[in-house]
Formats: sequence, structure tokens, C-alpha cells
Amino acid sequence: MYMHILHRKICKGKGYVIMDVLEAINTRRSIRKFTGELISDDELKAILKAGFQAPSAHNLEPRDYVVIKDREIIERITEFHPYSKMLPEAGCGIVVCGDREKQPQMGFLVADCSASIQNMLLAAHGLGLGAVWCGIYAVENLVKSMSELLNLPEKIIPIGLVVVGKKAADKEPKDRYDENKIHYNTW
Repeated sequence: MYMHILHRKICKGKGYVIMDVLEAINTRRSIRKFTGELISDDELKAILKAGFQAPSAHNLEPRDYVVIKDREIIERITEFHPYSKMLPEAGCGIVVCGDREKQPQMGFLVADCSASIQNMLLAAHGLGLGAVWCGIYAVENLVKSMSELLNLPEKIIPIGLVVVGKKAADKEPKDRYDENKIHYNTW
């Protein structure tokens, strides 16, 4: 069992609490039920900044972000993405895209974007918001449909969709630590 060290800091005038990084990692859950209230521009910027802070292979930073708040675009995404049904309720989606010209190694490109997505999920949680990662890459029809809908250049690959909003309810944390999956030096 891990020990929680709670270091919470209230950000004056911002309306949110910042939590300790280990607390955020150990208590973050995918949230799929939202109130319908939109997140603020400050909250959105904090989430995006967290995405930009993620590491990337060779420091190439091949990530771009498409913020989606337009109701029509949101509805169109739910028509082709079977796991995005909560998007209209959240009111905000961020499509994390990878630039194949900046990072031609697909494995690194996906890892770089995934690190960014995880940072954004943790930032949303730390801000008291709800968020969920909806995969796009490497499902061919999702990549094609999202690329066409967002008019992405050919070199840009949509990797994942972060749905973020004001959560309707909290979910209990799960302790997923498993000693049986830890190997030292060799298998």
C-alpha cells in the first residue's frame, strides 16, 4: 500500500486546488459523466500547458493540439467514434496529434503524444475536473474520419482524444500495484 502525502495548495482567485503529484497519479480515474458546464479558458490553458511539458524522444516535440468546443463538430465525432458518447456532455475535447515530419518513427510519435495525453489527464484531475482518453490511432477508420473532419494535413496523425469537463461524480481510486508483474534484472 502506498502512503498518501497530501500537499494541497489553494490557488487564490483560480477556484481550484493543486494536489501532490503522487496523489494525482494514484487517485486519477477516467471520468465519463459530466455536468455540461464548460471548463474555463484558464483551466483549458493549464491542461494544454501540462501537455506541452511532456517528454519527447530526441526532444523533437512533434505534438499539436486541436481544441474542440464547437457543438456541431462534437456531435460529428460521436457519430464515428464509438467511445466518445460523453463528449457532448463534457463540452470540450482535445485531439492530440503527431507530426510525422518532425518524428518519422511511429513508435516514438505515439509515445510522445501518449505522454502528453497522460500529463493532460493528470492536470485535469489536479484541477478537480474530469477527463477520459479516447484512443484514435491506430484504428484506421477513426484516424481517417478525424483527419477529414478536422482538415488535418497529411503529415499530421490524430493519436488520441482527451475529453474534459466538469465531472458529475467522483470515482473511487483503484490500487493497481501488482508485485507479480515486477521483474528485476531478468524475467
